[in-house]
Amino acid sequence: MGCRTVSESLDKLTSWDADWKGLRVVVAGLGVTGFSAADTLIELGATVTVIDSKDDELTRQRAETLTIVGAHQVLLGAEHVSALPRVDGQQPQLVIASPGWNPRHPVLAEATQAGIAIWGDVELAWRVQGCEGRKSPQWLVITGTNGKTTTVGMTEAILLAAGHKAIAVGNVGTPILDAVRDPEGYDVLAVELSSFQLHYTHSISPLASVVLNLAEDHVDWHGGFDGYRQDKARIYERTQVAAIFNNEAPETITMVENADVVEGCRAVGFTTDTPGLSMVGIVEGLLVDRAFIEDRRNSAAELVALEQIGQIVPRHTAANAAAAAALTRAYGVPAEAVARGLTGFDAGAHRIQAVARRDEILWINDSKATNPHAADASLSAFGKVVWIAGGVSKGVDYAALVSKHAQRLQRVLLIGTDNATLLAALAEHAPTVPVHDITSAATDPDGTAPSGSRVMTRAVRQAATLATAGDTVLMAPAAASMDQFSSYAQRGNAFISAVSDLMDEPTQTN
Repeated sequence: MGCRTVSESLDKLTSWDADWKGLRVVVAGLGVTGFSAADTLIELGATVTVIDSKDDELTRQRAETLTIVGAHQVLLGAEHVSALPRVDGQQPQLVIASPGWNPRHPVLAEATQAGIAIWGDVELAWRVQGCEGRKSPQWLVITGTNGKTTTVGMTEAILLAAGHKAIAVGNVGTPILDAVRDPEGYDVLAVELSSFQLHYTHSISPLASVVLNLAEDHVDWHGGFDGYRQDKARIYERTQVAAIFNNEAPETITMVENADVVEGCRAVGFTTDTPGLSMVGIVEGLLVDRAFIEDRRNSAAELVALEQIGQIVPRHTAANAAAAAALTRAYGVPAEAVARGLTGFDAGAHRIQAVARRDEILWINDSKATNPHAADASLSAFGKVVWIAGGVSKGVDYAALVSKHAQRLQRVLLIGTDNATLLAALAEHAPTVPVHDITSAATDPDGTAPSGSRVMTRAVRQAATLATAGDTVLMAPAAASMDQFSSYAQRGNAFISAVSDLMDEPTQTN
């Protein structure tokens, strides 16, 4: 890339041009982010050792590629992740942790004990993005328990509509290092950050930042809700122009109040209600801006009518749009570009996705609802619900969710294999709602566990016999999918396929 190396100290490694040569680095994990981090560091001239417990075909292919381009060593298999390896016979100077590796992992715990710096790929990307001949983009960063992917997509759409070279990166799927290494560079990045990624950030300074919401999630990874909340709050640190909070989530206001931001940074709110001063919100079905206009005390700028965004705009979707508008307005995007971006935005599959309607029964796929907070949003959008739920609970509590929606639940059909907590909540807070354990019913006589697709097909067919006119069959699991599916997308596709097959059959009377 024509970039020079000029420095040696970790503290001075703040650009591509710094002196990375010979830096001893362990990259923990060889997934998408680990591969991009290792590849970047090798190109920079660092001495890189990569470790991963997996030894499957895909991981071996990545290992071979890294070996060809100059990795010092790539160690695959469980025996290589029980302790921190040495690099070229010496203790490493830096560890790059993949998002799935929690701080209590033996490798990371040993590095912490030894005083070795631990970064994530996001921290590395922030440090290497600037070099002679390649521009450094501005960052608009987004986190929250739910709505991140939708909001980062909306943000990208608005930026593109305004004519900026922009891309959505980070937890959304595209590694951030791929973007900052682009030879032509980007004007601005819409960066989705998980709590895992934020845990390993130390110096990023975004132009604008937002925490969309906060609810119990990933408490097992963080060792408790306090740790989860603290890592989410890190997104506001060193924000330059606008630290954006959810006016309907007081904890995000507290985060902004406690953040050490750049002098002159403003606190800007978003809401699904009438916005106050320095807020973006909703007035009579219109998304409006009272934050980024000159006469914000006495007027508001109209951005877009909600009906232009979609036929169904649940409250949380309106909130996501308001947050995306605030982020992009902080960057200087004009009102008409916000309208063009949001009008043309497609949220994609698996997010309150209408799959079919027949006999006055609506079938909705919200497989992206992987925790109670996300399921709360979709349950709130409908009146009478036949709820397909369950999966990997990730240590969360379902009591508040079930208690809030008990009156709208007509039936509950449980998929997944980790439903003890959800069952207990249903028994206590919705005792009159019939519950059907689909996974147990689908188990073969010899005890063989059923496939996820078979469980989903059974759930859909049983829902069809139970739902009546006016009901919504909502697949919003409030849990992760890893017990029966490879991803929430595969789970959603299984639901879509099962419903499609059902719709191809003649209508039957319940």
